[in-house]
Amino acid sequence: MPIDPNRAPADADLLDAYSAAVIGAVEAVGPAVVKIDARGKPSRGGGSGSGVVFTPDGFVLTNNHVVERAEQLSVAFSDGRTMRADTIGCDADTDLAVLRVDAGPAPLPWATLGDSRSVRVGQVAIAIGNPYGFHHSVTAGVVSALGRSLRSRSGRLMDDIIQTDASLNPGNSGGPLVTTRGEVIGVNTAMILPAQGLCFAIASNTARFVASRLMRDGRVRRSYIGVAGQNVPVARAIARALGLAVSAGVLVASVETGSPAATAGVCDGDVVIGFDGDAVTGIDDLHARLTDDRIGVPSRLTVLRGLERRVITVVPGESR
Repeated sequence: MPIDPNRAPADADLLDAYSAAVIGAVEAVGPAVVKIDARGKPSRGGGSGSGVVFTPDGFVLTNNHVVERAEQLSVAFSDGRTMRADTIGCDADTDLAVLRVDAGPAPLPWATLGDSRSVRVGQVAIAIGNPYGFHHSVTAGVVSALGRSLRSRSGRLMDDIIQTDASLNPGNSGGPLVTTRGEVIGVNTAMILPAQGLCFAIASNTARFVASRLMRDGRVRRSYIGVAGQNVPVARAIARALGLAVSAGVLVASVETGSPAATAGVCDGDVVIGFDGDAVTGIDDLHARLTDDRIGVPSRLTVLRGLERRVITVVPGESR
């Protein structure tokens, strides 16, 4: 098929504009992207990943799974500088960690965390990292979907995950997902193998919140009530008889001795269906409601006990 001479210049201009946008983003953010080398005990070996400096005084954002077993950490910049890094805090439930490097009085190159709420499906997304140790590799694609959920290695559900088809490989973990304006909108965390183009990043708004807590407290504080459970359906007949608008809940399999739930009188066999007026249809719902602002605050736990609906006041404690 012959090339339409009237369209060729326009297409070329669009491609040039796209290339210029990607190049600009990489030049803006690339110097702040680091390769992280994590060295553990001989029996544990070591590994590597990526990170991004997000403050001028050397705080680095990365994945928890990149650094969680490390005895020693170092970071390498694109200009060849290598520095020791110290762990400020880790959060396995969101797979995020914050490190600190000290470069002396001179400020380090750093990237800006953007507002992930402004991200739109279809916009260009650029991943920068160190796949398989190839320093500062760049891939580009689009934001494929927003609001995905992904299970962390700790078993807790991570929400507000960005899906992208920008290619990721082992070693990209912890690196930034960037817009064409050079704003970090996500922290690359996972890919699904052997699928093609199914890659995921933790949204920058989540990363900003978690990083602030890690920098302040060294960890993310969460509440707990001390039950182990499993998701179960609620029989329609019971729901209808009690006027319940739920079809599932959390069956309490065991109650931890001395826990807030034990003190409140929660029993094995209870089915949790509500927490402070919000429906609880599964363990993930219950986890989502046990935030740090619930620590020490009396809360209403709605349970089914046999054929009865009961409201139990429980005071969540701080999870350790």
